[in-house]
Amino acid sequence: QVQLVESGGGLVQAGGSLRLSCAASVTIFSINAMGWYRQAPGKQRELVAVLTNIGSANYRDSVKDRFTISRDNAKNTVYLQMNSLEPEDTAVYYCHGIYAGRSYWGQGTQVTVSS
Repeated sequence: QVQLVESGGGLVQAGGSLRLSCAASVTIFSINAMGWYRQAPGKQRELVAVLTNIGSANYRDSVKDRFTISRDNAKNTVYLQMNSLEPEDTAVYYCHGIYAGRSYWGQGTQVTVSS
């Protein structure tokens, strides 16, 4: 079993920044494809950013050059730095990872960007 606990969401004005954190209950070396998804009201959950097994990262086009995913192995934590936020970024953001072949999700953290 793995627990993923997100924090750092909130209300911010357009153009502002937030940093989301995802703390894992196991070493993140053992978790594959750690990343962030989001789901806006009435829309499907979508991939925002994911760490690859070779140490790089993939982003959805709409967040490239604004969001950065990173990891702190010593803290077993993955971050999502979000800059230049837009109202369209408003959603519940979920941390996700694959451990021992099973998919795990965090409980989600709300990000609201006002115009």
